[in-house]
Amino acid sequence: MENKRGFDDIPIRPAANEADCPCCGSRLKWKNAEGLARLELEAAGHPVPVAAGTMFIDPHAHMISRSTDDYQAMARAGVVAVVEPSFWLGQPRTNLGSYLDYLSTILGFEKFRAGQFGIRHYCCIGLNPKEANNQALAEAVLDALPTFAVKEGVVALGELGYDEQSAQEDKCLRVQVDLAIELDLPIMIHTPHRDKHRGTLRTMDVLAEHRFDPGRCVIDHNTEETVREVLDRGYFAAFSIYPHTKMGNERMTEIVRRYGPERIIVDSACDWGVSDPLAVPKTAVLMAERGIAPSAIRKVTYDNALAVYGLSGAMKQSDWLDPEPIDQSTLFQGNSVLRGGQTPRIEAPQRSMGDIRIA
Repeated sequence: MENKRGFDDIPIRPAANEADCPCCGSRLKWKNAEGLARLELEAAGHPVPVAAGTMFIDPHAHMISRSTDDYQAMARAGVVAVVEPSFWLGQPRTNLGSYLDYLSTILGFEKFRAGQFGIRHYCCIGLNPKEANNQALAEAVLDALPTFAVKEGVVALGELGYDEQSAQEDKCLRVQVDLAIELDLPIMIHTPHRDKHRGTLRTMDVLAEHRFDPGRCVIDHNTEETVREVLDRGYFAAFSIYPHTKMGNERMTEIVRRYGPERIIVDSACDWGVSDPLAVPKTAVLMAERGIAPSAIRKVTYDNALAVYGLSGAMKQSDWLDPEPIDQSTLFQGNSVLRGGQTPRIEAPQRSMGDIRIA
């Protein structure tokens, strides 16, 4: 049987801030800032040391599709808050009831589940563009959205936008933009996977027609072909670190180097597909290794997401700096994240503004 070594087995040389990787023997280096937390963060196949107390926000994470192990790993890596946008489940919903149950789940049980691991959970509510093409379902969902959009923890309407760029999608986008204006909520935009550049420009033109403030809108799933025009028009430009299909973390690092950190947001968009709930902290580690300034890394992995979604009034830094105690003995409608015989975690998380750093 192969003898596997763990992170605690790595021989560390404090003076040089180096260690031998247990899997390949190569040298790992890091900056030493007020102590080192031995957290295992797999970046490029290596356990990467991360400074204790580092905080991140993942502002696009479909946690309903993820496991409790993912929540635990995210919390260990420093993710203190996630935003869960409404999205397509991988298979078309056939009736209004299934859509409403889904929205209720991400607003209710998913918030509870995240809190059991010390992560604050928020939502974006909306009719996603892929399902907008089912006209009967779309009209029923649009009628129900105002009821859900005013619930606790809603920070924006989203994901909105285009998929096939059909007339029906355009109609549903405009209805939801008007609703966001009426409710004074920010918007999260989904840019299409096909013909992305044209779809992104068309989306921004619609928002301009409705006189929606660009500073209250996150346009997500950007690539190199869209970033300049999105930033030039004053929008927040988000990037989903979703290798091979959207944006890799090496490309992301170069975008921040080229355009700077203002109004740029890094997220994971982790869902039921091959995706990574640790994409935000991994990208932060790579940026630090590639010489991006800590202040810039903090902006794109924390500050900018808080700035735009905080406009809703539902997301505040105090939510995780002064959080409710973690008590895994509590139940949500009779349900627990634990199974028989497991010991509940009961503790009061301690965080402060001084903990927010990249090292």
